[in-house]
Amino acid sequence: MENSKKIAILTGATGGLGYAFLKELEKEPLDEIWALGRNTDRLEKLSEEFGKKIVPICVDLTKPDVIEAFRNILIEKEPQIAYLINNAGIAQMKLSKDFTVKEIEDTVDLNCKAPAILTNICLPYMQRGARIINVCSASAFQPVPYLNLYASTKAFERSYSRAMNAELKPLGISVTAVCPSWIDTDMLIREINGKKVKFGGLVKPEKVVQTALKDAKKGKDMSVCSFYVKCQHMNVKFLPQKLTMKIWLNSIKKYFN
Repeated sequence: MENSKKIAILTGATGGLGYAFLKELEKEPLDEIWALGRNTDRLEKLSEEFGKKIVPICVDLTKPDVIEAFRNILIEKEPQIAYLINNAGIAQMKLSKDFTVKEIEDTVDLNCKAPAILTNICLPYMQRGARIINVCSASAFQPVPYLNLYASTKAFERSYSRAMNAELKPLGISVTAVCPSWIDTDMLIREINGKKVKFGGLVKPEKVVQTALKDAKKGKDMSVCSFYVKCQHMNVKFLPQKLTMKIWLNSIKKYFN
């Protein structure tokens, strides 16, 4: 891999957090940034804005054959992967009984299976100093009713990331679980049952990304970007989970009455 191109791979590149990652990655000494997403038009716009450094790749990471096709691209190109950023994800806030089977499958496939499989197929192309960043959530800290499916997938991703960081440390490769609270992007759930949602500790995507990259370079296994989330993390260490869930339910019950 000595003469191969030094690249970053970013999933969910067309979203608000993905865009913030692109702006920061553009400052890094990279030959290419492989921007993965499902929306062809948005990927083309990113190419127009950021130029030839961006390599747009239209993929649906919920489909195993698509991930296998991406593996074949890696085999063909043999890049040196400096960053793998698993940012793509699905989130819905509603009763668990209201999910369709496909919604459950897609959420687990994108939030859990895709990051684990991409990590597995990218590792052979990583050298000492490479960084893997998995965008998790503060909801991974405890059970979260009405956000149950999303939070549970993020709990998996957080645990997976921290364990992988320990496994890969001897190789000089870090894995960081990024655990923000509410981020001001298009993915944010703005309304439930006709009621506008109020968010505590809302942060800009740029702050999340800048903190994530800084923490990844330090080799941290978890990145927490705000005082609000640090307090959340501290609280769940000491409060019983049943009490934590009760506090959460009291704060959102008005949206489901």
